Amino acid sequence: MDGRSPRPLPVSAQIGTDLKAQIAQGVYPPGAALPSTRALAVELGVSRTTVTAAYDQLIAEGYLETRPGARARVAAGLRAGQAPAAAAPMPPHHLSAFGRRLLAEPAPAAAPGPAIDFRYGDLSGDDFPVLAWRRALSAVLLRRPARLGYGDPRGLPELRAALQAYLWRARGLSCSLDQIVVVNGSQQGIDLCARLLVDPGDRVVMEDPGYGAARRVFAAAGAAIQPVPVDAEGLQTGRLAGIGPARLAYVTPSHQFPLGGVLSAARRQALLAWAEACGATVVEDDYDGEYRFDARPVEALLSLDRAGRVVYVGTVSKTLSPQLRLGYLVVPPALSDAFTEAKRLADRQAPGLEQAALAGLLAGGGYERHLRQARRRNAGRRAALLAALADSFGGQVRVEGAAAGLHLVAWFDRVPAAAEIEMAAAARAAGVGIYPVGPLYHDAQARPDRAGLLLGFAGSEPDTIRAGIRRLAAALTTGASAGS
Repeated sequence: MDGRSPRPLPVSAQIGTDLKAQIAQGVYPPGAALPSTRALAVELGVSRTTVTAAYDQLIAEGYLETRPGARARVAAGLRAGQAPAAAAPMPPHHLSAFGRRLLAEPAPAAAPGPAIDFRYGDLSGDDFPVLAWRRALSAVLLRRPARLGYGDPRGLPELRAALQAYLWRARGLSCSLDQIVVVNGSQQGIDLCARLLVDPGDRVVMEDPGYGAARRVFAAAGAAIQPVPVDAEGLQTGRLAGIGPARLAYVTPSHQFPLGGVLSAARRQALLAWAEACGATVVEDDYDGEYRFDARPVEALLSLDRAGRVVYVGTVSKTLSPQLRLGYLVVPPALSDAFTEAKRLADRQAPGLEQAALAGLLAGGGYERHLRQARRRNAGRRAALLAALADSFGGQVRVEGAAAGLHLVAWFDRVPAAAEIEMAAAARAAGVGIYPVGPLYHDAQARPDRAGLLLGFAGSEPDTIRAGIRRLAAALTTGASAGS
């Protein structure tokens, strides 16, 4: 050894090594076509001859197959998923305090859903207004502006104007265009609230149980989470006086997540008075306020705010599709500039085509026509789920939070809370996805000792819902017999 560094591989050999690793990791499975030599050369900024040499070597080694006039493909006989040889250990990276807090919070499971899935947040693909959305997108594309550039970080003026009118009609809200900020789904809206309104160590009031993704956002920001119990009237505001000053309160007043309570008028007044007294901001997450099945939608908390303490968070993830990643904030006038600049730094703006298409749907009435249809369909799914639970479980199950929204909670009062994990595992083995309420409690000691399941119904049709509950009952009966 002479101490000199090893000679670097030729470029073609480096390309070949990288392609082998991608084949081993399943990026290119057996039989998959690779990019053409011309396309890959342009992408990598090398000559086509260099890429051709790399492909020729992989063909010679049996990784690729080719035939005249066709792109090279991964050899059909290769086994996918074999990891490449382990590389030398890399020195650890320094993570910021934010990064360390983020990893300290448990991440949601990423396992693929079973055949029948009651996961909350999914919508049926059949409900999406394909024709109306396609017409709206086509109209936008045909306008084809002379110049393409970045727009207002708050969102397209025509969308904010359409949202302003819709919020007045549907939610009783009156606001200026400058108060509306279009975001990439409600999750980004909550994240912007945390960035702008919370410093590490600040106290943040949250409902318990409550929305786990919001809790992770505020915990990652370094907030001191202060859980407050909920009941049938929502957040127990009588407990706020004992907490002391806080920087922010995150609430779901129109349909408490997950238990479904509606914040009463007296508690709404108490919450706003508390916020004004201690200088706190209230983040109102109106995630599915459009879905009430037995009455008109509940008025938004923001409609009662006279002191500029409420940030309203809305979304189309529960009305159109979570894949669109479109939501909006209505912020107090004093916070408009701060949210605008935070949005600019985060990602400049929400996707322009989708914004313009949504503006067209809202202005033309297509959005509300679709919403009426979606409300009827989801009412049918809700009725199917309630009937199926009654048929399969009878008095063993008590349902909570079914008057509104796209989910309910099924309580098994005679089953201990510790059994939830086993219930979910037994259901998954039978091809049914159910979700325990336990992880939604911040204070595990404060939760009732009974098993509860969060069941979303908007992603399946009534026949599938009925079949899923029958399978669930059979799986839980089998599990109980095996354990006795």
